Amino acid sequence: MTTATHYQHIWRTVQLIPSGKVASYGQLADLAGLPGRARLAGKSLALAPKSLQLPWYRVLRSNGQLAFPLGSEQANLQKGLLQKEDVVVLNNRVNMRLFQWSPNLIDILCKLEY
Repeated sequence: MTTATHYQHIWRTVQLIPSGKVASYGQLADLAGLPGRARLAGKSLALAPKSLQLPWYRVLRSNGQLAFPLGSEQANLQKGLLQKEDVVVLNNRVNMRLFQWSPNLIDILCKLEY
């Protein structure tokens, strides 16, 4: 499988994260069939064409922390987009127990690609 194919799997998977939910980079990679490739997931989101309009802001570090430094323009944008979806962001962090996406069996079997 090529890197471009990996990216496409990640892009399709991130599109499945529902509004009001978040996933970690590692979870995204795992669900895209790329276990242990969290950094690849981050890189693929950074390189995604704007025309895909991916909900990149729904992907966080495994501890729920936003991917960008506190107070940065990108962190403020990510925080604002999450808050529009009623995701609570406190101290640059989201409570993963409350907001983490847990795909159901139908999503896993029918929508996710490996």
